[in-house]
Parts: sequence; structure tokens; C-alpha cells
Amino acid sequence: MESALTARDRVGVQDFVLLENYNSEAAFIENLRRRFKENLVYTYIGSVLVSVNPYKELEIYSKQQMERYRGVSFYEISPHIYAVSDNTYRAMRTERKDQCILISGESGAGKTEASKKILLYYAVTCPTNDCMAALGDRLLQSNPVLEAFGNAKTLRNDNSSRFGKYMDVQFDFRGVPVGGHILNYLLEKSRVVHQNHGERNFHIFYQLLDGGDEDLLKTLGLERNPQNYHYLVKGNCPRVSSISDKNNWKVVMKALCVIGFSEEEKLLNIIAGVLHLGNTQFGEGEEGETYITTETQITNLAKLLGVDGSALTEALTHKKLTAKGEEMISPLNFEQAMSARDALAKAVYGRTFSWLVEKINQSLAVKVQTSIILKASSVIGLLDIYGFEVLQHNSFEQFCINYCNEKLQQLFIELTLRSEQEEYETEGIAWETVQYFDNKIICDLIEEKHKGIISILDEECLRPGETCDVSFLEKLEDTLGGHPHFVTHKLANGKTRRVMSREEFRLLHYAGEVNYNVNGFLDKNNDLLNRNLKEVMCQSDNQILSHCFRREEVMDQKRPEMAATQFKNSLMKLMEILMSKEPSYVRCIKPNDAKQPGRFDEVLVRHQVKYLGLMENLRVRRAGFAYRRRFEAFLQRWYKPLCPETWPNWHGRLVDGVSTLVNHLGYKPEEFKLGRSKIFIRFPKTLFNTEDALEEKKPEIVNSLLCMCLCFFIRFIKGFIYRHEEYCPVNEYFLDHVRYSFLKNLRKNLPKSVLDKNWPTPPPSLVEASEYLRMLHMRNMVMKYCRRVQPEWKKQMVQKVVASEIFKDQKDSYPQSVGRLFLDTRLGISVSSLSDGMFVLHMPSEDNKQKADAVLQCNHVIELVTKLAMMASKIDYVNISPGSIRFAVARGKEGIIDFVRGSEMKVAKGKRGHLLVVSQWLF
Repeated sequence: MESALTARDRVGVQDFVLLENYNSEAAFIENLRRRFKENLVYTYIGSVLVSVNPYKELEIYSKQQMERYRGVSFYEISPHIYAVSDNTYRAMRTERKDQCILISGESGAGKTEASKKILLYYAVTCPTNDCMAALGDRLLQSNPVLEAFGNAKTLRNDNSSRFGKYMDVQFDFRGVPVGGHILNYLLEKSRVVHQNHGERNFHIFYQLLDGGDEDLLKTLGLERNPQNYHYLVKGNCPRVSSISDKNNWKVVMKALCVIGFSEEEKLLNIIAGVLHLGNTQFGEGEEGETYITTETQITNLAKLLGVDGSALTEALTHKKLTAKGEEMISPLNFEQAMSARDALAKAVYGRTFSWLVEKINQSLAVKVQTSIILKASSVIGLLDIYGFEVLQHNSFEQFCINYCNEKLQQLFIELTLRSEQEEYETEGIAWETVQYFDNKIICDLIEEKHKGIISILDEECLRPGETCDVSFLEKLEDTLGGHPHFVTHKLANGKTRRVMSREEFRLLHYAGEVNYNVNGFLDKNNDLLNRNLKEVMCQSDNQILSHCFRREEVMDQKRPEMAATQFKNSLMKLMEILMSKEPSYVRCIKPNDAKQPGRFDEVLVRHQVKYLGLMENLRVRRAGFAYRRRFEAFLQRWYKPLCPETWPNWHGRLVDGVSTLVNHLGYKPEEFKLGRSKIFIRFPKTLFNTEDALEEKKPEIVNSLLCMCLCFFIRFIKGFIYRHEEYCPVNEYFLDHVRYSFLKNLRKNLPKSVLDKNWPTPPPSLVEASEYLRMLHMRNMVMKYCRRVQPEWKKQMVQKVVASEIFKDQKDSYPQSVGRLFLDTRLGISVSSLSDGMFVLHMPSEDNKQKADAVLQCNHVIELVTKLAMMASKIDYVNISPGSIRFAVARGKEGIIDFVRGSEMKVAKGKRGHLLVVSQWLF
């Protein structure tokens, strides 16, 4: 715990609730800045972790660091992402309730890196086996795949997630990760066809061109230069200094292999197909009809997408209309054809991305189907979703992203308030009402049925007649005019009009004001693909595309939901998922826009502190008490040296010990409350005074501990000197230590099998006990071994015991024979169907030169053969032959016995060297 007064001056407080001036935003940011300058990038607000991106590698993520936080109380050591990870995992195990970790922050703040570190922590520290280790690998390797297809370089972040991701990690009753599942939200499909200056398309396009080998590019009809592709030149940023597309290509290909992906060829065909689609150009005829001018592109495109080239050409230049039950073909003009091409590119890429997530989910699915594991399983969810965005030009995507953040903020405040209230109720302390801004008014403004922005947008998209983005803006003004959180150029005052375009509307979000330009809202919300393009794609022989474009979709006359409504519905389901779990929070902050280590931009940080709602969260936490700890931690781990009655040990009830301690320290009644299991301290100053008293007391504590150590050392030496005497107060400590050490060593070095006769040498005082323990352990191992013995092995062991009794030390071949399996196939019996007493024992051998069977005669052959068959469990191996029996003689030769009936019993040499056995007739 960063407790010294000098440390507080230098690095601030590690928990914002301990800020004296907790209502001051300046004090909040100053505490962040102090810690950032000392490379302390993590700070708590109660149980919320605030993380500042250092933009450099810090030596705080090693396996040793993971072990340091494993199983340790949340507040016991300095704030860390591993502390949140471990606390969430232990809460899931002990409370048997699903958990979730919500990671938020703007692009470049480190959300994706935070989720990676959490997954890595679970992969390294959770119990596992070979099968589950493979699952851990797949969980980790899903990240580079999703980043390649879902991330892009933006003005604010070189590796910006352009989709939202929620991942469930499922654990069995032992706490072993057994499965996972990913939900993806609102992929920014518009990036496929357009990027702002200085930005890039999705990483995978550049990785393919830079990392793919020459043969692959030739097969795909591609060239290495990204500038040759229309969909990659819009941002004029083919290379990024912080990214190695070639190396990342190798990482992605390896990750696909680990996940168990076997369809790289079909997937890469689609990616290349999107690039060729972007290079498909159109011309315009004299009568306004449109035709394709790049036939080579269509040829490549048809091959890669597995579709008919002429059908694709027709679908890109014409559309099908249905009027009064009749189908009509209408040519597209130049603008419409370009839009159809781009719509197809966005649809192909967007649906392929969803298919890819589905494939990853199949690889992460729970493979163990035992009912015990499924009944007792628990889940930890990870939400890595886009942060609040305020760009120079904000469009439909930013509107959806910021709506998402409004919903998360609403959930955040609600759950934080609820958890605070529940803690006070559990501890029996009166709850004080907290005043806070309820952003439900903004959520309703966006999502309310019939009157919300999304409903108005849908209506305008569906309204017959001429509709456009401007008419949508006018409809907003008519419906929402006068709302305190909505304004347009027309509705604004003179000052606001000067900074607002006539094509914009402004929303006053909980995090601040954002102007949205309506241009493109209707097209992006419609997100419709011409029916004839769908028909072409659903006939593709590329299995990925045929899966993404179903024939039922073409036949279904029902209009699909608009993009914003789809997003709203998926967001509602996400809220239900999160509400059903116990939440933990990671709030990520970027310290500067230049991604430079050590640089702290206070204006930028203040903006993020505001829109992340951190001050509001702090006020909720500080509404009652700044500090709360369990009695055991407060008394035993920290402050008991400050009171003579509690030092060195308190043997009574913990609550009485804490009461004794705080009374000794002079706490006033208004400064603290004692709950059922925790102490609550209202003011940080009270805690700081206690901390400073502990700092002053430390030299005295050290001296006291040294004296105690010296006393123990002297006692230990005396015990060693008198170790051979009877147990007495002089040597009891030493002898107890020796016994404890022996038992601890024995536990680590117990024999692993009944054949291992090693046993640690006991001290004289434990000889008899050691012998009893050795005997018990041996019996336990024998019992465990016997329980594992299968019936077949038991039969083998019985045979080996009998063989030992008969042949051991009596026959030279015994050692070689007894070590092998006694095979059932080594014995077979043949008899004739007549009344003779002949029978043959077949004795198979691996060596043909030594192979020979025994031909025997007995007057009681039926009785003898029956007993042999039963003793050897060979009833199914008795062969009764009506005519002749073949048998093996020495050196691989074969003999034959012929059986016939006659007047008298005799054995003679027959024809062709056969043995002839004559059996008497029976009347």
C-alpha cells in the first residue's frame, strides 16, 4: 500500500475515493498526472480500475506479477489489471455467480490490450489440462484474427477496433476454462469502400498484399502495391510506421491454424474479390444506360466469388422491380451502379466477418458435454466496445457508437448505485440518497418508440415519395424541437448557429455536445442490397458466401430491419446479458493524441474523464464513506501495531479488536461506522492520519520484530543443543520444527508407485509414526491401483501368479515368458466328430521354425477337452471337425489327420502321408 506521506506527495493516492477534494476535477486529473509520471498507470475508484495508456512497455506484466496478484485481496497491493482479473475470477468461484468485466474508453486508450491481458492472465493462472490448454491458445489466437478483419488505422489509433466485441469465457466447476463465445456489434462496413484522409481500410487487405507469397497473389490476380486498388487509396495511407503488415500476416495465418481453420483459400478469395470489386469501373451510354468498362475485373471477380460473370454484370448494372405481381428489369444509372457495387462490397465483407466470428465460436465451443460440468459451469464476460467518439465529422457510425455509450453509462451508474446500496444494507449501515445526472432522458431521445431519433430515421427510410437526408433533418426538427438535449442550426440561437452547419443536428450527451452531419444517414440505415445481387451471391459455389447469402432471404418478401434498429435491438440484448452478471469496470484513458510515452495532455484527459463519467462515479462512491475494509484486513494485516492491546496478536472477536484499535487512535463517532464485517471510514484525512502514525511506528515495530526474532533464534539454538533429551519446554520449539519440516518434506516426496521403496529418513522422535505413515501410504497406493485394474488385467495377473507358483526358479525361460502378455490366442483345441479319443492342442508361435502342435489321445476326451476349455476360458476356441484336422509340425510344416469309421479302432499311416484314424461304428 502506497502509505508514506512522502509517497502521497509524489505519486498521489492509489484510490480516488481517498482524495480530500473529491469534487474537484482538477484534483482528480492532478492525481492521474502524478501517478502517470511515476509509471503508475493504474488507479482505483473503489472497485473501478482507471487505466492510462503509457504508450511503452512496462515491466509489470510478467508471470511473476501474475503470481503476485493471484489469490490476493483486491486492495492489498497496488492497483493492476491482474487484480481486477483475479478478483472477478475468485468472485465467480466463491459466489457461483456469472461475472463480467466492462472495458471502455475512446479509440487508442488501450481497451483491446486490456482485454488481451485479462485473457492471458486466465490462460496462465487457471487450472488446466492439455485439452483446456488448447482452448486457452484458441482464445488468445482469436484476437489477431479479429483484429486483422475488424481493426483499422484511424487518425486517433493505428489499431482501432471498428466493431464492438463481447466475449464469454465459460469455466467448469473446478474453475477450468472449457469454452468461449463471441458476440460482435456494428462493424464499420462503410470503411470497406471509403476512408478519411490519413486512415486505412481493414488491416487484412494490406497484410495480404504485403505478406502473401508471389504464387498466392498470382492466383488471386493481385499486385503488391496497395495504391493499385480503388478501395485502398481513399485515405492515402498505404503504410504505417508502427505496423508490420508482413509480420502480422504470418501471425494471422498461424492463428487461423491454431483455431482449427481449414478454409483459408475461400476466405482469401473473398478478400481479393472485394479489392477487384472496387476496381470495377462503369461507363455511361448515350441514353444514360450503364455498362462495365473493366471486363478483366469481372472475370477475376466471378472466379474468386464463385459466381456467373454475366449474371454478376447484369446485377451490377440493372435492378429487379416487382409491380402488381410482375417482375421488371430496370437499368441503373451511373451513380446507382456505383452505389450497387459499393453496397455489394460492404455486404460481402460484413457478412464474411460475421461468418468468421461464427467459425471462431465453433472452435471455442464447450467440447466436454458431461452434465456435471454443464450444470456447475460459470461465465466471465469481457466487453471491449467502442468508446465515446467526437470527431471533426461525425456521421451515422458515431451516432450509433455514442448511443451505445449512453446505454453503458446508464447501466454503469445504475449498477454502481445498486452495488453501493446493497453493500450498506448488507453491513447494516443507513444509505444516504445520492444526487446524480440520470441520462435516461438522452437514451429516450434516441430510442423511444415513434418519437425517438431511430424511429424517425426508420420512418423516413420507408416513407414513399422523395426522401433525403435533409427531409430527415426537417422531420427531426418538427418532432423534437424544444427538447433540452437536441438542437439544429434552425432551432439554435445566433451564437450556436455560427458554429453549426445547416446539415447537422446536435445532441447534448452526458459526456458533452456532439454535432452529427445527416448526409449519408438514410443510405447507411437502409443498408439494402439489390435483390438481383443477392440472387447472384446465393448461387455462389464458394461455401462461405453461399452460407452468408441464403436462398430463403431472396424468397422472403418481408423487409429486413433497418441498421439502427438492428443495432438498438442487439444493444438491448447486451444490456440484458450485462444486467444478469456481477460487473467489474476498467476505464481506459489515452494521455495524448500523439501516442508518445511520458506526455500528459490535461485538456484531452479532462475530456475523457468527463465522458467516462468518472467524477460521477467518484461522487457516488464518496456519498457515504471514503474507505471500507474487512475487519481482518484492517486489524490483522495493517494497523494492529498501533495499539498495545492488539499488538502483536488479538485473540478476541475481530469487531471488538477493531473497536479497541480505533478508540485507542481517537476516532470520533462521526468519522467511522462498524458494519457486520467491515469498518467504514468517512474522511480520507482520518485514514491518512492512521497511515502516518503507522509510518512513525515502523522503526519501533522493526526493533520489536528483531527482538522477537532474536528470542526465537536463541530458543532454536537451545532446542538444538538439547534435541536428544525428552520433550520439554527447552527443546519443544526445535523438536516441533523438526517434525513439521519432516512432514512437509514427506508430503513433497511421497513414493508415486508401489514399486518405489524410497522413504525420507525420519527424525528419532518420528520413527514409529513414520513407519505407520509409510504402511498407510503403501496400502493407499495398492488400493488405488487395484481400483484401476480392469477385469482383463485382473485375469492376466491371476495367470501370472499361478505361473509364478509353478515355474519360478524351476524353469530357465520363466523370466522371459512371465514379462509378456498371456494371450488367449496361444491355445486352440480341435477334435473330430467321431468316437475316437484323439484331440489336437494348437500352440501358435511367433517363430515359424519352432511352431508345432500337440496330437494326443485320451479315452475320456470329452471330459478332458471340456475341463481344458473351461480352465483356459476357451469354450469358443474348440473346433469339431467332421472329416480331417490340420495341425502344425516342426519347422513350419503341416500335417493332416483323416478320420473315418471302421470295424475296429486303429491308427495308421494313410495316403499322401496323412495320419489315418479309424473309429469303430457305434450301434
